[in-house]
Amino acid sequence: MKVDVLLGLQWGDEGKGKIVDVLAPAYNVIARFQGGPNAGHTLEFEGRKHVLRSIPSGIFHEGIMNVIGNGVALDPLLFKEEAEVLAASGFDLTKRVAISKKAHLILPTHQLLDAAYEASKGEKIGTTGKGIGPTYMDKMGRSGLRVGDLLKDDFMARYEDLKAKHDHIFLSMFYPYYTKTLEAKWHDATDYLKRFEWIDSEHVINHYLKDGKAILAEGAQGTMLDVDFGSYPFVTSSSTICAGCCTGLGVAPRHIGEVYGIFKAYCTRVGSGPFPTELSDSTGETLCRQGYEFGSVTGRKRRCGWIDLVALKYAIMINGVTQLIMTKSDVLDAFDVIKACVAYRIDGKEVMEFPYEINNPIEPIYTELPGWKTPMTGMQSENEFPEEFNAYLSFLEEELELPIKIVSVGPDRAQTIVRN
Repeated sequence: MKVDVLLGLQWGDEGKGKIVDVLAPAYNVIARFQGGPNAGHTLEFEGRKHVLRSIPSGIFHEGIMNVIGNGVALDPLLFKEEAEVLAASGFDLTKRVAISKKAHLILPTHQLLDAAYEASKGEKIGTTGKGIGPTYMDKMGRSGLRVGDLLKDDFMARYEDLKAKHDHIFLSMFYPYYTKTLEAKWHDATDYLKRFEWIDSEHVINHYLKDGKAILAEGAQGTMLDVDFGSYPFVTSSSTICAGCCTGLGVAPRHIGEVYGIFKAYCTRVGSGPFPTELSDSTGETLCRQGYEFGSVTGRKRRCGWIDLVALKYAIMINGVTQLIMTKSDVLDAFDVIKACVAYRIDGKEVMEFPYEINNPIEPIYTELPGWKTPMTGMQSENEFPEEFNAYLSFLEEELELPIKIVSVGPDRAQTIVRN
């Protein structure tokens, strides 16, 4: 058996949670391999909407184990809040979620450090303020705390040592802070965390493989936010690409199977950072309104633009994508003309490959295609697709050299069409 991987190819918010939920019945295990509680995977079905931050998107299906891998940064307090909301809706997570003992803990002071670092920057990165970046900094600095450390007799001493390190940083930045109320809730949440199974996830995942179990690895954020290959420094703090599955779950590269790459029919970005195809006009506003482009965790308005095929080809190459999934196709119903960026113009030169950085002025070069002006949300088969939409799909498949196997035409689980 192989581990299939599902990840975003743009700047996040591509609809990964919905697609994992759709694909989940074909798998025995869904495993998150990176990121923290800023993921904001939104799932809709049976008239209800659910937002997941740390918990894998397979939890709404019985008989599927959901693993939070070692590559994830976990906030016990936010996890507790998320799990309790789901429990109130009738989903018993204690029987469906297992947590890697090697996952790093987000402390209350990590959240405050996130705010302090953002306040000190001249140009904001646009983080969600959840403490994820500082947690990964401590992980790489070899001073972080992991879920398994909660079982050690000297955990509180380790906690106080790390907190003291953070105190020195706050003092050096002249940043006022107060943690006692938050700390009490955080420690209470660590007790709640002990209701769940804690595992050596690398062993468990590989045992599942040997036993012939089907595993789907779920990524967070998007390729263009990868700490190595994204629009640095406006990136997240973990490896969002397919290679991150290997380090975030303990899976050898030879065990990677299908790589599902998800992208929107247009493009969005939340927070700061360069965005070559951004539309700061009525077209951008229409995309935002039609697509309801507001962060599911933060509520922040997303910046919108036409699809960027230069960045998309780059993401496909980096990840070794084998199949494409396009979401929010229905959002483009409103347009007479659809545009796709096929190249950049930089310093007067036409560039087809994604450059070292995109912080400098870039002029997108567009190809125009006719819009379909036909509502798609009620469609149940590709046989109902308008001719112009099929032409858009064919254009994208030719440019990207991969098949688009799934098309989403609305937010609900049922609004998903698998193409032959």
